[in-house]
Order: sequence, then C-alpha cells, then structure tokens
Amino acid sequence: MHIMEGYLPASHAVGWGLASAPFVAYGAYRIKRVVRAHPEVKMLLAASGAYVFILSALKLPSVTGSCSHPTGTGLAAALFGPFVTTVLSAIVLLFQALLLAHGGLTTLGANIFSMGIVGPFLAYGIFKGMRGIGLVSAFAIFMAATLGDLATYAMTSLQLAIAFPDAVGGIGGATAKFLGVFAITQVPLAISEGLLTVVVWNLLSKYSSGELAVLQNVERRIA
Repeated sequence: MHIMEGYLPASHAVGWGLASAPFVAYGAYRIKRVVRAHPEVKMLLAASGAYVFILSALKLPSVTGSCSHPTGTGLAAALFGPFVTTVLSAIVLLFQALLLAHGGLTTLGANIFSMGIVGPFLAYGIFKGMRGIGLVSAFAIFMAATLGDLATYAMTSLQLAIAFPDAVGGIGGATAKFLGVFAITQVPLAISEGLLTVVVWNLLSKYSSGELAVLQNVERRIA
C-alpha cells in the first residue's frame, strides 16, 4: 500500500506527515523505556522490524501510484503494542524509500499513517480483545494480522480518494473504487499474512517463551 514518491499533493503530504509525527515521537519514547527496562527483548524487537521489512517489500502492482503487499505489522503490534510498531514501520518505510524506491520521502507521512498507525492500532485492539475474552492466541494473532493488513489498505484507499475524489461520487465514490481494485490482490495477501504470522507466533511461543512472558507485563509497567 505504499503511495509512490510525488503522487500526493504537497498539502496532503505535509498534513499526513504532521498527523503521523506525534505517534512516531511517542513510539520512540516507548522503545527507549522498554529496552532500558527489559534489554533481553532487543533481539525480538529487531526480529519484529525485520519481519515488517521483509513482508512489506513483497509488492505487487495495484492502483496507479500504489501497490499491494503484506505489512507484517500485526505481529509487532501484538508483541510490543501499536506505538512501538509505528516506529518500526517508519524505519522500514524510510529504508524502503531510500534503498528500494518503494514508497517515497514526500509520501512517507501518509504511508506511516496507513501502515504504521491505522493497521497496528486495529491489530492490537483485535489481539487484546480476543485474548481478553479467552480465545486462543493463534486465532487472535491470525485475525489481528489479517484485519490489520486490510485496515492499512482501506486507509490507503481513503488517502488516495481524498487526494483524487471521483468526479461524480466524490471521496466516497473514489474510496469504493480504490477498495475494489485493491481487494483483488490484498484480500488473499492479507489471509496469507495471517497464516504466516500464526506460524511465526507458534515458533516464538516455543523458542522465545521467556521474552513473550516479559512482554505480557511491559505495558502495565512502562508508562
């Protein structure tokens, strides 16, 4: 769902950047506090960032000015919370813009807002909500990763619609059109991401149970 360099009007690019900045700033603060209190989770944090980078780099052409791809942010959101995931996404998006020509610097704020804020916050809410009512973690992480991915593409569709409203249907009509085109590739990608994330979650539960136990209590102790 990366919007390519120069595709958004300048005012939109600045607006999305300003909207994303507070989330990135607070996320950086959260990372500093978490790592200071629990240095043993550094490797898991790095692995979560790598997961986001690898999955979000697997792009397929889609709507003009954008693309379809998994996001990988559902896993990080479940592990570290949405604010930390915002920072990981911002770092990934910056490197992809500079090294892979995937996304862009002028559209960095918009891409952070969709992939690093909307998707992770929804994924986090779904995961915590499902775990809170006693559903198994594998199903919770599947739904979180899948729906978080779809939320990202829905937000990108809205961003493009705001920038380029339909002549007849306006923003609503343009959003529906963008959603329809994205869905062809994004729905199967989101389901695939959900299944892969379950596999990774199960591996972490088996081989990194100590770190997962630490992270379960991080949010209550790190303010």
